[in-house]
Formats: sequence, C-alpha cells, structure tokens
Amino acid sequence: MQSSDVKLDKLELRLGYKFADQALLLLALTHRGVSGVNNERLEFLGDAALGLAVAELLYQRYPDVQEHHLSLMRANVVNREALAAVAREIDLGDHLRLGPGELRSGGFRRDSLLSNALEAILGAALIDGGVDAVRELVVRLLGDRLDDDALTRKDPKTRLQELMQARRMPLPDYRIKAQDGEAHEPVFLVECRLAKLNVAVEARAGNRRDAEKAAAQRALDLLEEQS
Repeated sequence: MQSSDVKLDKLELRLGYKFADQALLLLALTHRGVSGVNNERLEFLGDAALGLAVAELLYQRYPDVQEHHLSLMRANVVNREALAAVAREIDLGDHLRLGPGELRSGGFRRDSLLSNALEAILGAALIDGGVDAVRELVVRLLGDRLDDDALTRKDPKTRLQELMQARRMPLPDYRIKAQDGEAHEPVFLVECRLAKLNVAVEARAGNRRDAEKAAAQRALDLLEEQS
C-alpha cells in the first residue's frame, strides 16, 4: 500500500465513510493549483448536496419552526467558517493536495480551501454512494451543530433590523467601504450605519454577507453598551 493510500485511509476513518472509488476522494482533495483536473466541479456538486441534506435534517428536527427561521438556521451551518471548523476537526488540511503557491502561503489553513474541499468530499460521496451517503456524512460531521441551541437564534442582521423596526426607525444601511486582498481571497470592509442614532460601525470579512453580519453585531453591541 502506498503512503498516499494510507493517508486516504486515515481520512476515511475520520470521515466515517469508506469510498468504493477512492479516486473520487483524491480528486476532492486536489486544488486547481495542482492540476487542471481538480475538485472544483465536485465542490459545485457538494455545495448543492450539502444544502439539501441540511435543509432536510432541519425540516425533520424542527417541525414547528417556520421557513424563514429554518433558512437562517441553515445559513448558520452551511457557511465558510462553520465548514472550515468541521474540516479542522478532521484534520482535513493535512490531506489537501495544493500547488507550490498555496503551500507557501499556508493554504492548508485557509478557511476557503478547507470549506471548499469539504464540500468537494460531499460531492464525491454523492457520486460514490448517493444521497444516503451524503446524509450520513452530514449527520456525522455536522450533527452536533444541527442540535446546537445557537441554531435557533436569529443572525445579527435580522436582530438589528427587527430592533430598528420595533423602534420605528429607518432600517440599517450597509455599504462596502473597501475591497482588498487577492482576487481569490478578497476582504470586504463594510459599514453599517444607523442614521437616526448617529451610529456607524465597520467590519471586515472574506465576503460581503459575513462582513455585513459582523458589522450588524458590532452595532448591536454598541447599542447594548449605550442602553
């Protein structure tokens, strides 16, 4: 058995899933910096499979929760940071196949690469074992997060919006102040402004949505301090 096979076997143990076609798992771990044949198509497939599996599980576990809240709960699980955290729990970074540039920049620690690879693994599992394989992996890897009480909390943007509505004030205004970083790893600086309260806070994140959430949370924290 080759060393690469041993590494894949170890990863399968951490995943709790044995691939019938281990070449699919190897492909799921292959970044585009290594080969033109890489994990991006599997990532596309896995993203859709993950969303469906999580939606189904939330629907079953929370029969009294309405659609809008279910969507918020799903977003708290199916996002870059949450998936990267799961990837770190199974030491996924140790198994990634990266090009020289990504290796030099510590790509095996980067949230985007870890979350993308995890989605690619789910896409590979869908091809290898069907929907049931994806569902089992999602339960095994994300099950605790689906049961977490934090899932039932509304995200900061929703809470801030509802607070402004309750006070009969204009809704928060979010604006991109700057965008920097590399093309494949952008960083957004977003401002959240509450005009009537003379509040303006900023936050950074790897995408606009997360930056807006972070800014909303800072606004909520500031309002709590002032109350």
